[in-house]
Amino acid sequence: MPSLNVSFSDEEMEGVRAAAAAEGKSLKQYLHDLGVREMHRKRFVAGATAWADRLREEFDEAFPEEVPPSRSGDGVTAA
Repeated sequence: MPSLNVSFSDEEMEGVRAAAAAEGKSLKQYLHDLGVREMHRKRFVAGATAWADRLREEFDEAFPEEVPPSRSGDGVTAA
């Protein structure tokens, strides 16, 4: 199984150890879960963005007062 050596400053290591302890995990398990959780988060955000893009036109038609000025065609943009 592949592994990885990661360097931390003393201060960073102290923070990572505290975070792992707060979750009741070993340092190794905490760092593993952190990487996997970030991978899942990115996958979720990409899926949610694609879903919103597919429904944007339908939403804009149903709720025209909610269309941001930058997309409504009136040329007004937020400062």
